[in-house]
Amino acid sequence: MLTRIASTIAPRFDGVFSTETVHRYVHESYHLLVRDAVDGSHLPLLAERFARERLIALAQTQGLSGRTVPEVLFVCTRNAGRSQMAAALLARHAGSRVHIRTAGTAPAAHLDTVVVRALAEIGLDPAEEFPKPLTDEVVRAADVVITMGCGDACPVYHGKRYQDWLLDEPENASIERVRRIRDHIDERVRGLLAELTEPAPGLRQN
Repeated sequence: MLTRIASTIAPRFDGVFSTETVHRYVHESYHLLVRDAVDGSHLPLLAERFARERLIALAQTQGLSGRTVPEVLFVCTRNAGRSQMAAALLARHAGSRVHIRTAGTAPAAHLDTVVVRALAEIGLDPAEEFPKPLTDEVVRAADVVITMGCGDACPVYHGKRYQDWLLDEPENASIERVRRIRDHIDERVRGLLAELTEPAPGLRQN
């Protein structure tokens, strides 16, 4: 199964990474998702998507792939609530002007159902998203890293912009509370997009 997945992905990175590197990333991505108890019925598909995204990030960090828009990484603990809401909201406002990734320092098995409901209420469908563990190459590939309650678990690299957003935790919260968190995140996302469009001193430089 993993060999088939790697063979599917490999042509995308022909001339960029060796077949061995692609296979290694597929196997590693699969086992990272297994470790974090992602829904087993969709695991092969999710492992393929996760490995592809990691390889794209790796190519960017090594200067093997160009980029035309800012890369934003949202990191929270479970990657099931706050970071997913932020990603969905930024994607709505930014469109193709920003590339967005998310990750969690201790990923959940699936997105929070109340968070999914709160996003659906405003016409956003995160059905294609899933909690992903934080990996080194996605941090290195990011221009801006937004952390949300994960403390020092996210590695800090010199030359990147970081901001820590103080947000309530939506896990096990009522729909009313999650709506408030969603709207707060929407305000922060709009401010972030303005900073990316016209850089301002609001982001901490490390």
